[in-house]
Amino acid sequence: MQLQGKKIIALGERDGIQGSAIAQCTASAGAEVVLEVTHCFV
Repeated sequence: MQLQGKKIIALGERDGIQGSAIAQCTASAGAEVVLEVTHCFV
């Protein structure tokens, strides 16, 4: 997936995929992470 030059908001879940993991994956694909959070959605 080409994410070069895209801005990303990474919303993660505590019991699922964390925001930091999403941010790292998208950043390695060339995206700019502008917000990264991990919440507990109950």
